Amino acid sequence: MTGTLPVVYLARHGETEWSRSGRHTGRTDLPLTPAGEAAARTLAGRLRGVAFARVCTSPLVRARRTCELAGFTADPDPDLLEWDYGRYEGRTTADIKAEAPDWDLFVQGAPGGETPADIAARADRVVAKVRAAAGPVLLFSSAHFLRVLAARWCGLGVTFARHLLLDTASVSVLGYAHNQPDEPAVKSWNRTD
Repeated sequence: MTGTLPVVYLARHGETEWSRSGRHTGRTDLPLTPAGEAAARTLAGRLRGVAFARVCTSPLVRARRTCELAGFTADPDPDLLEWDYGRYEGRTTADIKAEAPDWDLFVQGAPGGETPADIAARADRVVAKVRAAAGPVLLFSSAHFLRVLAARWCGLGVTFARHLLLDTASVSVLGYAHNQPDEPAVKSWNRTD
């Protein structure tokens, strides 16, 4: 292989009131908390020195503001929206499991929201866009979507994403082993330092 394959940097948005309290935040457009804004500013130092060919963000304010505070201008991409939690929007996992003990987002999806197949299709579109880029790409989005994106990057099913925890204002990197297109890999995960 003579060319270098694109690398994708995943930046999760800073803290919101709902992320702090463990409430599922899909399409509710919440601002960052002051702590979330401070953490978002730290991303600038962690991403310094990379010449990104493209920077994209979820259109929601928590991702857009994180991007801005990190020092980037980005193209909004609706494919980067968080999982649509439907009737589970704003609820905690414990609350949901009190009425549906066997519920698993990565298996069943959300009633009135997206299915695992829906989120996989969006993630696959993002993977295709990134793989067509002429250099490193930086994406700002939310936890569940980025976890699914990493699983799909590696050719794995949505259920694998349950094993990939992701903190607010973290950076992860996806690339390839041996610079081979048939060896997609996670290079770094959930860095907050």
